[in-house]
Amino acid sequence: MNFRKIVLALALGGIIIACENDDNNDPVMAQGDFENGILVTNEGPFNNGTGTVSFISEALDTVGNAIYNSVNGSDLGNIVQSIGFSGNKAYIVANVSNTITVVDRYTFEELAVIDTGLDNPRYFVAVNGTGYVTNWGDGMDETDDFIALVDLESNTITGSIPVPFGPEDILASGSTVYVAHQGAFGFNDKISVIDADTDAVSDTITVGAVPNSMQLDAAGDLWVLSAGKPNFSGEETAGRLQKIAVQTATVTTTFDFEVTEHPNHLSLDGSTLYYSLDGNVFGLDTDATALPAESDFSGLSIYGMTTNRGRLYTTDAKDFASNGDLNIFSLDTKSEIGSFEVGIIPGGVYFNE
Repeated sequence: MNFRKIVLALALGGIIIACENDDNNDPVMAQGDFENGILVTNEGPFNNGTGTVSFISEALDTVGNAIYNSVNGSDLGNIVQSIGFSGNKAYIVANVSNTITVVDRYTFEELAVIDTGLDNPRYFVAVNGTGYVTNWGDGMDETDDFIALVDLESNTITGSIPVPFGPEDILASGSTVYVAHQGAFGFNDKISVIDADTDAVSDTITVGAVPNSMQLDAAGDLWVLSAGKPNFSGEETAGRLQKIAVQTATVTTTFDFEVTEHPNHLSLDGSTLYYSLDGNVFGLDTDATALPAESDFSGLSIYGMTTNRGRLYTTDAKDFASNGDLNIFSLDTKSEIGSFEVGIIPGGVYFNE
């Protein structure tokens, strides 16, 4: 295509210009900020190339792909695993490249690149000026896993906390950090509790096998969803959803799935927990006494999933080699609101508010 179509749209904070890219027809954000919208991390090709970040405006009328490259003229590296936030900064984690790229979350201008002290980094959370980053190390080695500590002022790694095998999802409440140990390329069944005041593991909780996602409800209880061991492990186990009383670090409620059921992507919207299972999405109130018998959505292709403000967001990685989609649904009407082409292997969905 030998022409460029320029579309101007007024947005909070200034003018956003969406340009049609001559090479692939993806809109590219040329000016303005990325506030009040949706960010999607795209892992990128498995063996080469770079991961990217896509942006969809809150009004769902402006889309930009590879926005970091558009703003900075460089690539993020392989594979873009996740984004974490602290104040007006975003921390983009690329696990194969062993980097965290720090950007202004609203302009996406690069502020720093952290490229030492990391070994297969996965997810990031910030507490009181320190970033906590889960690191697998060698995904088959059970002895080299750690949480990297990032000084958010200097953007340097200042230390590490040894933890059990395969730290993955991480979240924080106050000065407490929770880490789910999925088990990297193996299997684990632990939640580490880290005291951010001392940067030491204060407790370890045993949950179902392969804990993949966590949520904190309005009462402060921690919910953990575990997939269970898959059939190929040779000892298949059922998925499990558990509630943990954080004051005592004890499991108070357990919901067991069938042995062949391996749920994923626990999220929370209001007082309802949502999870995916075999292309279906189920909703469960936090005071429920049994798992739901019927799904809220069915027949979906889900690589990543979350919920926010009455909407369900799912990503479809398609063939894992070409651009995927972000699909948005109403949790109320169960209808699709929109579908947007994003980058290769879209995984995480984040809200830049």
